[in-house]
Amino acid sequence: MLKGGLVANFTSSAHIIFKSNNTGVEIWADNISLQSFTKEQWRSNQDKSIDRVRKQKVRFHITYANKTAMEGGVISIKQIKSGFPFGCGMNHYILTNTDYQDWFASRFKFTTFTNEMKWYSTEKIKGVENYTIPDAMMKFCEKNGISIRGHNIFWDNPKHQPEWVKTLSPEDLKEAAARRINSVTTRYAGKLIHWDVMNENLHFRFYEDNLGNNASAEYYRTAQLLDPQAIMFLNEYNTIEFNNDETVNAHNYSKKLEEIISYPGNGNMSVGIGLQGHFNSGKPNLPYMRSALDLLGSFGFPIWLTEVDVDKGSPSQAEYFEEILREAYSHPAVKGIISFAGPEAAGFKVMPLTDEDFKNTAAGDVVDKLLREWKSGDGLVVETPAAGNNGFSEISLFHGDYNFTIKHPVTNSSTSISFKVTKDLPRGTIHVQIDA
Repeated sequence: MLKGGLVANFTSSAHIIFKSNNTGVEIWADNISLQSFTKEQWRSNQDKSIDRVRKQKVRFHITYANKTAMEGGVISIKQIKSGFPFGCGMNHYILTNTDYQDWFASRFKFTTFTNEMKWYSTEKIKGVENYTIPDAMMKFCEKNGISIRGHNIFWDNPKHQPEWVKTLSPEDLKEAAARRINSVTTRYAGKLIHWDVMNENLHFRFYEDNLGNNASAEYYRTAQLLDPQAIMFLNEYNTIEFNNDETVNAHNYSKKLEEIISYPGNGNMSVGIGLQGHFNSGKPNLPYMRSALDLLGSFGFPIWLTEVDVDKGSPSQAEYFEEILREAYSHPAVKGIISFAGPEAAGFKVMPLTDEDFKNTAAGDVVDKLLREWKSGDGLVVETPAAGNNGFSEISLFHGDYNFTIKHPVTNSSTSISFKVTKDLPRGTIHVQIDA
């Protein structure tokens, strides 16, 4: 079945043409069906999906030591941490700007260093490695409980190699690349959640052209052996953003992923699908984005949007940014989102989230709004039933870490307990026994 979609910004009639560049085959189309959706219907579909895949109905069963249910008690619920990774890119300015530090740490628990871990940043001169900056950024993240995606071990774009690498012979490149992957991966092994092993591996072929067609697959195997706890990602752009870039459409992305996985020794590798999400200033094609996520989601590997931003130039930048984030968050195959944005004072010019004085831009307002919306609000209260319902109280909560406090209906004494809400919460029930 072919599946896709389009955004129609017109009300008149139109012809839809199906075009194939392959003249060697005949294509017949059967059972064509078009379903139109208003913007409101599309949003309603997203909201229903969010309720289904990001939330869990939780039943509280509060009993005394004698197994009788508590009646008339009050359960106060507070979410401590979101169960969905929604993070932001980070650069070296955070080491010297306390406003940047406060802004970031108060919002995000997941990040990717924008350039600081890349080869051209850590070894500008051949044989002279310098990890001072990424090490310091690691310490800041560890201090503030921020998880990090490793970006990246190699970049397949020939323009983005260290200058001294560009002129190496294949033999010297192989030796230098072996030192690089061993150096950066072992240095941060066990400290990162992901590695972008070979960045933009569909668009470019620097290592394949110099070291052979299996170069990337071999590096994936090496990285997994050196850091077995991290998930190995294939990170690309335009797979969800731009339907005319056939090089990296979902079908070709899946073929490249299968090529890497099928390489000897990679069969049991922990694999992730990295979709950068650098959208232009035009209205995003959400039906195309959804169809790409559907296809790639069928593999069962975690999908992350790894570098989301919307190009400047449109007064609707923040609106489009929100539409993209909602579409990603509502899709069950998407397991995390990192935006490549931040304060203008830290050099984020494409889509700053704050101005030079750390006051929110429109895009920053979108982030703060969604961080609030995708979290069970503070002040949630559930009362244990006075009678009936077998002593169960029920509420729908976003996945994440929680504290809840049970207040005794007579003595006013309190009992506090921590728990985690996930889609795998057994029967969605929290059983608690307290002293009378």
